[in-house]
Amino acid sequence: MDEPIPVTRAVDHGTAKLMPDVDRKRAWLLTVDGAPQSYVDLDAPTHLEFEYARRLGHVLDTLAEPGRALDVLHLGGGALTLPRYLAATRPGSRQDVVEADSGLLDLVVEHLPVPDDAGITVHGADARAWIESAPADSADVLIADVFGGSRVPAHLTSVAYAREAERVLRADGVYLANLADATPFAFLRSQLATFSTVFDELALIAEPGVLRGRRFGNAVLVASHRPLDTPALTRRTAADAFPARVEYGDTLRVFVGGARPVRDEDAVPSPEPPDGAFSIG
Repeated sequence: MDEPIPVTRAVDHGTAKLMPDVDRKRAWLLTVDGAPQSYVDLDAPTHLEFEYARRLGHVLDTLAEPGRALDVLHLGGGALTLPRYLAATRPGSRQDVVEADSGLLDLVVEHLPVPDDAGITVHGADARAWIESAPADSADVLIADVFGGSRVPAHLTSVAYAREAERVLRADGVYLANLADATPFAFLRSQLATFSTVFDELALIAEPGVLRGRRFGNAVLVASHRPLDTPALTRRTAADAFPARVEYGDTLRVFVGGARPVRDEDAVPSPEPPDGAFSIG
């Protein structure tokens, strides 16, 4: 049998590369301009390789009873790692994936196809434009994992954007976002301040070294109107192979401090990662 070989293609926003994992038979790493974007194992869709993806998975596992189908909107597609995970853990879920890079979508669908009955529909569109035209109360979960290069685009960081996300979610819906920052956390604090103007409950999940300011890294923002199951989330993230902390309540308010919500006219992308922060060796 032929060994899988890397695939490189120019896409809308850079050069994408699919690289096979020598240790897992049908697993692939997707990079864009050298920055890792997604990892997917076609034979084991519940395997989440990246730390931030595992944390998003823990939230998805705890926000509803096990196996319950959900309506999910994904902003940012990558290799469709989390849509595949949800299709496996919550069969019957209806999922829409919005990805601005249509060339990247074509590459992923061609080389890493999803089963026809997975309930996953992909759309080539801008994330902000999509949610502004999406029906109200149409999603149980909204997951934002959008990076232009290695930065969260500015137009996905404002109060106006947060309000649109809240409008699309049902009353008990949950918003999740993959963000990235480092001390002094100006971007992360501004995002928490922004989403606190729209949602009643917030939590932040990150590796302790990131929260202590030791390195640049990812943090998962969770926002909703209903109380989150923070004890279950804390247990899961602490027991993970890559342990993380869940910050919420008074601790999170202290972390936010005097940060101000972001208006569209003041919005900026997340900070540029330092060289090597997310690169492949």
